[in-house]
Amino acid sequence: MPTDCISYQNSGYFSALMNDYLEVKSNLHPLYHRFPNLENFEEQIQEKQTNFNDNSNGNLKRQTLVSTLQKQYSKAETSVLTKQNIEALNNPNTFTVTTGHQLNLFSGPLYFLYKIISTINLTTELKAKYPIYNFVPIYWMATEDHDFEEINYFNFKGKKFRWNKESTGPVGRLSTAGLADFLEVYALELGSSANAETIKKLFTDSYLAHDNLADATRFLANSLFGAYGLVILDADNSDLKRNFIPYIKEELLQQSSHKLVLETAEKLKDYTIQVNPREINLFYIEDDIRERILFENDIYKVNHTKIEFSEREILSHLENHPEKFSPNVIMRPLYQEVILPNLCYIGGGGEIAYWLELKSFFAAANVTFPILLMRNSVLLATEKQAKKADKLELNWADLFSKQAHLVNTKTKELSDFPVDLTHLKAQLQKQFTTLYEVANKTDESFLGAVKAQEAKQTKGLENLEKRLLKAQKRKLSDILQRIIDLQNELFPNQSLQERQTNFSEFYLEYGENLIPTLIKQLKPLDNAFDIIVL
Repeated sequence: MPTDCISYQNSGYFSALMNDYLEVKSNLHPLYHRFPNLENFEEQIQEKQTNFNDNSNGNLKRQTLVSTLQKQYSKAETSVLTKQNIEALNNPNTFTVTTGHQLNLFSGPLYFLYKIISTINLTTELKAKYPIYNFVPIYWMATEDHDFEEINYFNFKGKKFRWNKESTGPVGRLSTAGLADFLEVYALELGSSANAETIKKLFTDSYLAHDNLADATRFLANSLFGAYGLVILDADNSDLKRNFIPYIKEELLQQSSHKLVLETAEKLKDYTIQVNPREINLFYIEDDIRERILFENDIYKVNHTKIEFSEREILSHLENHPEKFSPNVIMRPLYQEVILPNLCYIGGGGEIAYWLELKSFFAAANVTFPILLMRNSVLLATEKQAKKADKLELNWADLFSKQAHLVNTKTKELSDFPVDLTHLKAQLQKQFTTLYEVANKTDESFLGAVKAQEAKQTKGLENLEKRLLKAQKRKLSDILQRIIDLQNELFPNQSLQERQTNFSEFYLEYGENLIPTLIKQLKPLDNAFDIIVL
């Protein structure tokens, strides 16, 4: 089977909201600014340039951003292209394309790669289209998250490798102590090939040579993508948050985000709501805590602690220690767009869904709302798997279908006689139509008898159909099992491979060719689920 693609909508793995967004349904138009196509970036550039650069703090924000990045990269081996990109951010003609991701252990599932590659490739396309501007790919590390259970593991060859450790504060500050023991277990599964040794060294250099999870993740992402000019940002930073103080103050005093986001969420009531706003969408953080800020009886309290402030005290604390105030999922996007000259945010379906709740909040804050782009999605297959699919007469649409549907469909296709009794049901329906005509000319009791007989015979046919299908499945069990096995290889746990499998499983086989292959083949604006045969 050749390298191919399937639309997100036809893949069966995306929500109704994302399908409608990709189909540019009119009911969603008020919830985003510009749809992600290359032509729309021209107006986005002009608007962001005015909104970001002409602001009295525009130059200061760029200087703060560059100096912060230079400090964060001071101990890192930085590629020439990344250095150039960081320095270019001082230029008012430079803009960013951003993706964000949690600090998953050893990158977590494969889509970590796809997010960053989408971001890198979009900046390349933008530069070709608008050469007078510079475009910098940004990976925003979610260092302030505290959901350690979501990030402390990855899956490799069907096994879960978990880092057992206690964590209560922002994960970026978490010590990497204990990962040497983790590596010993993981290394046994990797083997001793040249690629296995490369993976072990990458893990060692990332996690055992750095004291905290933020530095370790920066090293990992820089090792994988530094050659492509990726710039990695840790926004858990006092200088960057100082530029966000006016918005934090507004949130503390007015709590406007709560009302505005609730109003927008009401417009999405026909879909699954991704996030619900709090009255105050901020956390208070220290090394070992990240807890919600509450406002009760004219006092600001930090949930599950004894910390509390009057209004005057909390505003003074904000001025002196902005790093102790952490935006939640509602406020973080605004923080990003305030400190970055950003044009576009690239994320998964869940992320785009909660961004769609935020446009009115951005408008009230007078901050340009970014273009929202679905990241690339990919199914990686080996040549051997592609040949198996050909031999089993399966196409990619078959393999993307739910397993029960796939098995039933292939059973019917492979049977040398009809297993589907729909034609007999249709004949039965015609017979009963005639009987109803007769019944209507007699009394109601006869009409009831016809209805009862129709239900009984229809049910009988359905039961026979189920038994016939079951019998054929037994007869075709060998080939059906091969179909199931192949689908399970490509869709582990009957889920998307990109949400389950760690990149190291493929790096073990394909080594340093893996990422260049993905960079070459993925097109971020195509809105298609790519199937790549390696």
